[in-house]
Amino acid sequence: MALYRRNENVFSTMSSLFPQVYYVSSGARQGEWNMAFDRKLVEVFSDGRFQRRFGEGSALWRFYAWHPSALSLGYGQDPESVDRQRCLAMDIDVVRRPTGGRAVLHADEFTYSFLASTRAPDAEVYRVVHDVLLAGLKRLGVNAGFCRTNPDFRRHYRTGQSVSCFTASAKYELQVDGRKIVGSAQRRSGPVILQHGSLLLSERHKLIRELIAISDSDVLAAVTADLDSKTVSVAEIIGYVPDFSDLLDVMTQALDASWLTVARPLDVRDLEALF
Repeated sequence: MALYRRNENVFSTMSSLFPQVYYVSSGARQGEWNMAFDRKLVEVFSDGRFQRRFGEGSALWRFYAWHPSALSLGYGQDPESVDRQRCLAMDIDVVRRPTGGRAVLHADEFTYSFLASTRAPDAEVYRVVHDVLLAGLKRLGVNAGFCRTNPDFRRHYRTGQSVSCFTASAKYELQVDGRKIVGSAQRRSGPVILQHGSLLLSERHKLIRELIAISDSDVLAAVTADLDSKTVSVAEIIGYVPDFSDLLDVMTQALDASWLTVARPLDVRDLEALF
């Protein structure tokens, strides 16, 4: 099933892939709370608690933010790659994501998680999730597009400047004029897939260069140059940082329109009752 071939009216298939779509807004939370919540969601999808309560084939979006700011490491990333003392001094939590990829500084951003139990290929899920974000950005006045190529990540990860997620774009991640505006990562546990992603709202993500443990000045200069030349934020394009509530409205409207569905809202307590 080529879900992302538009000439087959791709989104008409979403109702059969995910018969019911839910979303929850959990607002701004501490970093460890955010990551623990997603790990618990993976558990309730894996053992069927979510499906028994909300229906077989159901999918869930979570929209959230971070307070205080946090730096998250990818699932397999070396914890020594960041300066924890510097993070502590700047009141920045350090947490580990259940998904892969490299470090992200979660400051001014709008974050999403997507969870489902599905046999659809990972690349197809990646693409259709980003299609929703693409439509949401368009409603904000941001004309983004897909990255069409994949870098050699094994080679990239062997370099010192790979410590930040936003120094490289994967296929189907979202860019504006070749500069990354959304970074995402996946992790699959059997049929259950978790996808995380960050939409950059301001240039504060670039402060990560002050938090990474790099002593080589040339590598640090390369990281700084990559962040300046390869990333862009919503505020740089439209001139302001949108409110969380406005972003939530935009993304849920885009979800309904893109997937030809009516996503049903849940409360955080509805999900905590499953834990």
